[in-house]
Amino acid sequence: MRNRPPLLDLYCCQGGASKGYADAGFDVIGVDIDPQPNYPYPFFRADALDFLIRFGGDFGLRVASPPCQRYSKAWKIQQREHPDLIAPTRDALLAVGGPYIIENVEDARPELIDPITLCGASFELRTYRHRLFESNLDLVAPQHPEHHYPLTKMGRPLKPWEFYHAVGNFSGVETVRQDMGVPWMNRDGIRECIPPAYTEFLGRQALALL
Repeated sequence: MRNRPPLLDLYCCQGGASKGYADAGFDVIGVDIDPQPNYPYPFFRADALDFLIRFGGDFGLRVASPPCQRYSKAWKIQQREHPDLIAPTRDALLAVGGPYIIENVEDARPELIDPITLCGASFELRTYRHRLFESNLDLVAPQHPEHHYPLTKMGRPLKPWEFYHAVGNFSGVETVRQDMGVPWMNRDGIRECIPPAYTEFLGRQALALL
C-alpha cells in the first residue's frame, strides 16, 4: 500500500473539503481558530497562518479556505467588518513553499489568481454551489453543465424538480447532508461547506501531479 501524503487543511470548519481530500488519498489534519467538535479528522485549534508558518513545511499539500464572508452578498448589504485573508494566506503559502490550493466563493474572483470553477451539477449533486480554486498546480475543472433546475425558495420545502441553496436558515438539512455526503455536519457547517466531491476530484489530480 502506498503512503498517504500529509495534507494541511487551513480554516477547515467542519471538514467538507477535508473529507474529499481524505477520500482522494491524503492524510488530513485540520486547523481552525474556532472549536470544531464535529470535525472528523485530527484537528488543531490555532490561528491558521501562525500554524502554517510554523508547521506547513511538514505537509505534501497545503489547502486553505479563508473566510468568505467579506465577499458574500450579505456582507455587501450589511457592511459588517470581515477580514480579507486571501492575499495574506497566499503570501504565507508561498513563503512556506510547495503546492497549495486556495478556495473561495464566486465574488472573491478578483482576489484569486487564475481560479477554476467547480459546480455541484458537474458531480451530480442537487446544488450548484459554485466555488473557485486557485492553485500553483495545473488543476482542471470538469465540464460545466447548464443550469436547468430552479433553486428552492428560502425556507420552503425542497420540491422534486428544484435544487437546494444551502444558505441562511435553509430547510431540508438531512436531505442536504445526504446529497453532499456530510452526515456529521449541522446546519452551520453545511452553510460553509465545500462539497467533498469537489476536493476529491482536485485531490486525485494533485496526487497524480505530486
